[in-house]
Amino acid sequence: MKKTFKIAFIILLCLGTIAISALYISQHTIDVLDPQGMIGQKEKELIITASLLMLIVVIPVFALTWFFAWKYRASREARHDPDWEHNYIAEYCWWGVPIIIIVILGIATWKSSHELNPFKPIENGVKPITIQVVSLDWKWLFIYPEQGIASINFLQFPEKTPINFAITSDAPMNSFWIPKLGGQIYAMPGMRSKLHLIANETGSFRGSSTNISGKGFAGMVFTAKSSTQEEFNQWVALVKQSPKQLTMQEYQNLAKQSENNPVEFFQLQQSDLFDRILMKYMMPSHE
Repeated sequence: MKKTFKIAFIILLCLGTIAISALYISQHTIDVLDPQGMIGQKEKELIITASLLMLIVVIPVFALTWFFAWKYRASREARHDPDWEHNYIAEYCWWGVPIIIIVILGIATWKSSHELNPFKPIENGVKPITIQVVSLDWKWLFIYPEQGIASINFLQFPEKTPINFAITSDAPMNSFWIPKLGGQIYAMPGMRSKLHLIANETGSFRGSSTNISGKGFAGMVFTAKSSTQEEFNQWVALVKQSPKQLTMQEYQNLAKQSENNPVEFFQLQQSDLFDRILMKYMMPSHE
């Protein structure tokens, strides 16, 4: 009787876990499974393909685990057949199927690694926009060198326009991520990383850091807004009227540690600011 209750409890626990998970997923949006950009969509397809292929092995393993536990339980006194190691059909299944899955996953990974290379520019006939990203403690600085503006914890860009991100850090290593648009890329001092993304439609997307970098890490979030070209032009014109000037001295103040920073906008006075931040970690020339 006790065994029956244990089995029933385990079954109910599994069903309850599945039900709670399904309820949560139905009421909450998982950003990587609801992409709003070309790169994010391709990454979603890769995740689903890889998961389904792995379930070909996972589901039979779990099913057989329960089946063998039931069939060979002590109370049943089931007969053990020692000649199973000579069953060629079984051997072909548990060696052949995983090999086929690994080959398929290997081909898919090789193709997607080249197709989704973060350093590979996106070409769709529209002139790309360049945004320079600097990871600070604990905030994000976005510099628009062509527009002559900058912002803290907020960036805006036109929809259906390729975005060329240049990324570095003036703090401990971090990671830049907009889940609805694509994968993350690391931001490291003295290193210029690249990331190419595009938004298929207008909307506001959550951006964050994915690399723990100290006590202010949890508040290191930002908003990425995709808008029409007209709205973007209006936003640029508005930011250019900001009374705040981003000079080298003002940047030094921004670079100091601070938590949960509000959105700020600046007129960019130091046009080579990103390069200066990048080069401050380089070995000085002896020429």
